[in-house]
Amino acid sequence: MRNIILSRPTALDIDSQVQKVLRGLGNPEPPLHLSDVRELLKLDRRYYSSTDDSFLREMVSRIAVAGKQVLLRPSLLRDAIKSFDLRALYIPDRRRILLDREQPDAKQRWNEAHEVGHSLIPWHDDLMLGDQDQTLSKGCHDQIEAEANYAAGQLLFLQDRFPILAKDAPISLSGVRSLKGVFGNTLTTTFWRFIESSHLETPMLGLIGGHPKRNDLNPAGSQLLRHMIESPAFKQMFATPTLELLTGELGRYCGPQRAGPLGHSEVILLDRNGDAHRFGFESFFNGYDCLTLAVYRSPQARIISLGSIDLPARA
Repeated sequence: MRNIILSRPTALDIDSQVQKVLRGLGNPEPPLHLSDVRELLKLDRRYYSSTDDSFLREMVSRIAVAGKQVLLRPSLLRDAIKSFDLRALYIPDRRRILLDREQPDAKQRWNEAHEVGHSLIPWHDDLMLGDQDQTLSKGCHDQIEAEANYAAGQLLFLQDRFPILAKDAPISLSGVRSLKGVFGNTLTTTFWRFIESSHLETPMLGLIGGHPKRNDLNPAGSQLLRHMIESPAFKQMFATPTLELLTGELGRYCGPQRAGPLGHSEVILLDRNGDAHRFGFESFFNGYDCLTLAVYRSPQARIISLGSIDLPARA
């Protein structure tokens, strides 16, 4: 799945909502405490278990998940949670965030911020609470999820604070790791944010997926490449590489290590005009995801063949 870059008007609208929150918190230093955000916005947070239906009895009479109506019947909502692989829910008219306690603690922070993002975007309320006839196309659902992700990123990385600090970090996975602890977010979310919002003049490509050489470390049925993150400069200049090319390159240079750096290589990618360019690829496995960062290096030098030249015979 490729990342969606929001239109400028939409991004500015969301920025203004996030700015109000941060200003209301006194423009805090990182890391952001989500408990302070909940208190300011008067949001209620509760946990549920994706294997236990008891929490459903107190929920609202109906909600819409990805445009499909879910009635207050535990079995239906449970099936929806499993079908859509939900980690969290936001109930607008109760201003309640529900988090799946089965998720690892490291991922709960992002899941909660994502639902806070939904609560901040005014036009999401009508899309999340609907009637029996209201449905969302997949494209519309992907768009509102991208908007909530953008709001979550703007919150957790304190808007301009992240790109300012990232500007001094090397454009590499080591640079991403150096920023992880500052903002208190996971390596994967920091990686995603780094590609989308730092070093904007440099084309970068990010890949998130399973281990290229160790299927025993990947969840059953998982995809080798789940997400492809294109920086604004990459999206403008380059065609999207094929999955076959990317998986082939990862399989070529990555090692079988259980964790840590898996390898690095130089890969040729084509721009929108069909011209070749050199990218430096490096991959790292954190125990859950293989993160691959591709950073632009230079155009690939053209080799021009002049063919054979007939020289005049000597006298």
